[in-house]
Amino acid sequence: MGKKGDLSNFERGMVVGARRAGLSISQSAQLLGFSCTTISRVYKEWCAKGKTSSMRQSCGRKCLVDARGQRRMGRLIQADRRATLAEITTRYNRGMQQSICEATKRTTLRRMGYNSRRPHRVPLISTTNRKKRLQLAQAHQNWTVEDWKNVAWSDESRFLLRHSNGRVRIWRKQNENMDPSCLVTTLQAAGGGVMVWGMFSCHTLGPLVPIGHRLNATAYLSIVSDHVHPFMTTMYPSSDGYFQQDNAPCHKARIISNWFLEHDNEFIVLQWPQQSPDLNPIEQLWDVVERELRALDVHPTNLHQLQDAILSIWANISKECFQHLVESMPRRIKAVLKAKGGQTPY
Repeated sequence: MGKKGDLSNFERGMVVGARRAGLSISQSAQLLGFSCTTISRVYKEWCAKGKTSSMRQSCGRKCLVDARGQRRMGRLIQADRRATLAEITTRYNRGMQQSICEATKRTTLRRMGYNSRRPHRVPLISTTNRKKRLQLAQAHQNWTVEDWKNVAWSDESRFLLRHSNGRVRIWRKQNENMDPSCLVTTLQAAGGGVMVWGMFSCHTLGPLVPIGHRLNATAYLSIVSDHVHPFMTTMYPSSDGYFQQDNAPCHKARIISNWFLEHDNEFIVLQWPQQSPDLNPIEQLWDVVERELRALDVHPTNLHQLQDAILSIWANISKECFQHLVESMPRRIKAVLKAKGGQTPY
């Protein structure tokens, strides 16, 4: 069976060469594996025009948006990432001799590599915290994976019964997911759900503690003494472990600082900048729990069921999962250095 579709310039040259060598149409077709109709058509085009290049590329309707129009379209996208397709089309048609419709606009944007996507949600990093993030990265840029294995990570997270569908969308290319104009900043806020505190290290998952009320210094002191202390002394009996916590107000309370000072011979508290969830691998474990919650066949209908589901999912997270997250720490540090303390894709 002959080849379907148009031939390349090299294949068309082979056809012309075979015919000029004296082979018949059927002999050329058998030798090259093309149909007799293709052999005849290509050779006739060569005899008439003296070219082996295909003329089909010039067929079809002329593109309404040329290279200059695409550059103009790209500038409109860069100026307002959240503009709708109708708004972009209207702005593009202003001052243009030939207007285009939304369908043409959509086709052109896709040809340019743009797609409508939901923006990544990231915390708003202040100038001060940006400097602190950079200082942290510089201080630990020579740490190896083995060094990060001595760190126990901790954090709190809230899981809601109902979720926002996040209908804000932007126009961006595939590699622009962390461009500042493609991000939506988030702020911590309360909501109907279950709050939990958890910790883990490269060696094992730690406890996951439900928090029935707002986490204050007194409640956090109970967590530190009842859960952090036995975990650190068991996993790092040589007192070479580091405990990571963020700078939430309850973490910086005087009674918490005094407790850590009393136990500074057993483990070290790792100083951590605010607004840095991308540097804490436990954030990816929260994402795992969130995805598993949404994938449940029967979704929780009350807070008690939600809490039981969260505890069950946490207990079944694979060791390979959290080990891989710890192994990613050198790359995270390099990303912060590259971003000069700014937000990273993690």
